[in-house]
Amino acid sequence: MSRVAKKPIALPKGVEVQLGKDEITVKGPKGTLKMHAIAGVEIGNKDGHITCGDGTAETRFAGTTRALLANMVQGVSKGYERKLELVGVGFRAAIQGKNLNLALGFSHPVVFPAPVGITLETPSATEILVKGADKQQVGETAAKIRAFRPPEPYKGKGVRYAGEHITLKEAKKA
Repeated sequence: MSRVAKKPIALPKGVEVQLGKDEITVKGPKGTLKMHAIAGVEIGNKDGHITCGDGTAETRFAGTTRALLANMVQGVSKGYERKLELVGVGFRAAIQGKNLNLALGFSHPVVFPAPVGITLETPSATEILVKGADKQQVGETAAKIRAFRPPEPYKGKGVRYAGEHITLKEAKKA
């Protein structure tokens, strides 16, 4: 059995787990997340802890299930956030209703509608915060925003993740 699956998941205060035949639902202060139950993986809920697998080596997806459940529990209790930075002269971000309006050096503004379950914030004109309960959805939304203008390798201009290191290429020599 997976070493990851052996570790139980502690449920924080205010988080409830409902185990159904085909679906697992996790409810918390940040929202509700659902996951399709993986066949062959037994999930138990007792004494405020969730356990995955029945202890046999045949449970191949027990570690994956445990990791997904742990992400769901953390998402509905604390939430996830991804920070993006805009680097470049005239690159700006602003929130207009539920849409993110980006000026990225194109001849037109880029308007990105916030997906359901995702909150977009702009603490400053060159920073974007993507927040939500679903880890996969937060990362995917941040990647879509970054894809509008990825950092270019010569000056480093573009949309990048906070703390991302861009290796710059040397300019052409005369």
